Amino acid sequence: MATQTANSHQEAVETVRDLMKGIDIAMLTTVTDEGLVSRPMKTQEVEFDGDLWFLTKKDTGKYEDLVRNPHVNVAFVGKSYLSVRGTAELIQSPAKVREYWSAAYEKFLQTSSDDPNLILIKVKAEAAEYWETGSMTKMIRRFFQKVTGHGDEDSGLNGTVEL
Repeated sequence: MATQTANSHQEAVETVRDLMKGIDIAMLTTVTDEGLVSRPMKTQEVEFDGDLWFLTKKDTGKYEDLVRNPHVNVAFVGKSYLSVRGTAELIQSPAKVREYWSAAYEKFLQTSSDDPNLILIKVKAEAAEYWETGSMTKMIRRFFQKVTGHGDEDSGLNGTVEL
């Protein structure tokens, strides 16, 4: 039974990993006192293993949001649409910051990798919902199936995986 659970988890991670490939920017949604706020974040060039990593500064609204409420959603748009729900953890690690640092951050964050104000956001993914767009022919077929009610009900267009 434990092996089956481990296999299911690994398959879910691989599904999410494949859907995220090649997407450079994600939208991180945090909970504020006023409601939900989404911000663009640069995705890391690391293989997804169940955790998402982002860099930010401590003197930002998103940092304050996460201190108050760690529940987040991360949305990816590319060849498919992916929405990842999880819990964020703020991690102070100069070594890890240097590991993830790129020239893009220098411009985007207007600082250098040795800035003590930098902090990592580690999102532990709990579940992901995705919508695969696929080819135009597949999209038309799926649309026809939905409208007419004929054809394969489970067309693979939308799915949810527990991580």
